[in-house]
Amino acid sequence: MVKFIKAGKVVVILQGRYAGKKAVVVRNHDEGTKERGYGFAVVAGVERSPLKVTRNMGKKKVAKRSRVKPFIKVVNYNHMMPTRYALDLEQIKGTISADTFKEPTQRDEAKKVIKKLFQERYQTGKNKWFFNKLRF
Repeated sequence: MVKFIKAGKVVVILQGRYAGKKAVVVRNHDEGTKERGYGFAVVAGVERSPLKVTRNMGKKKVAKRSRVKPFIKVVNYNHMMPTRYALDLEQIKGTISADTFKEPTQRDEAKKVIKKLFQERYQTGKNKWFFNKLRF
């Protein structure tokens, strides 16, 4: 079987709390591990996308409305749908490791780093489509 879910691939989460949300694959484990006997991927995605901003809004309101709320999660391959799109994620790869999910404090720190990276990417205008809400 061809391995097409690779790091950087944008996926849509199908099951659970983040169903219908876009995410990007950070690490993929096709064969699984001892704890997880199935193929899975570590993903980082957008839980809450930024809101619409108009010209006559103040700086404070614009800053508040252009926030991105991220999530990180280990997802079974059966619970995600790959898209044809990909993101370059050189910075994200270093922040999430296998140890990140063992302790809640490490998870929170990783989430903060990803939030900063996503926010920066949104404000520069790179990959605008990734931060739009999925309409279906």
